[in-house]
Amino acid sequence: MTSLYEFTAKSLRGDDVALDVVRGKVALVVNTASKCGFTPQYEGLQALHREFGPAGLEILAFPCNQFGGQEPGTSEEIARFCQRHYGVSFRMFGKIDVNGPHAHPLYRWLTGEVRGFLGTRRIKWNFTKFLIDREGRPVARFASMTPPAKLAGPISRLL
Repeated sequence: MTSLYEFTAKSLRGDDVALDVVRGKVALVVNTASKCGFTPQYEGLQALHREFGPAGLEILAFPCNQFGGQEPGTSEEIARFCQRHYGVSFRMFGKIDVNGPHAHPLYRWLTGEVRGFLGTRRIKWNFTKFLIDREGRPVARFASMTPPAKLAGPISRLL
């Protein structure tokens, strides 16, 4: 695979979504969880969506239960939680694995293209972020501890 646009993922409603739907936009791909110490980052992600969405930013959130069982809910529960607590209006997808033999193909590709600290491929925790340029290529990876507000500069440069 050579770009984000070649992948498909299930929406929270279970529909297949061709990621080609964000072609020509800057994307931020994030693995999320509702019961994590980093869960308040949903607020920052929503702020980025409000600020940069009109200029062409798409946030693609992929709930994942691989880290401490911190996303145990159903798709409906995840959607309700994100809407009620953070007013999330960016794209949310169905739960996936980001590591291991059942990792979603998108994450196998992303972790091969942009390595983490000390060259690691594995996602270490919830809210790891990948910044994708308008051609669908990953250009940066940000650790869980990086708050969404710190991505405003890199996002602006790509927009």
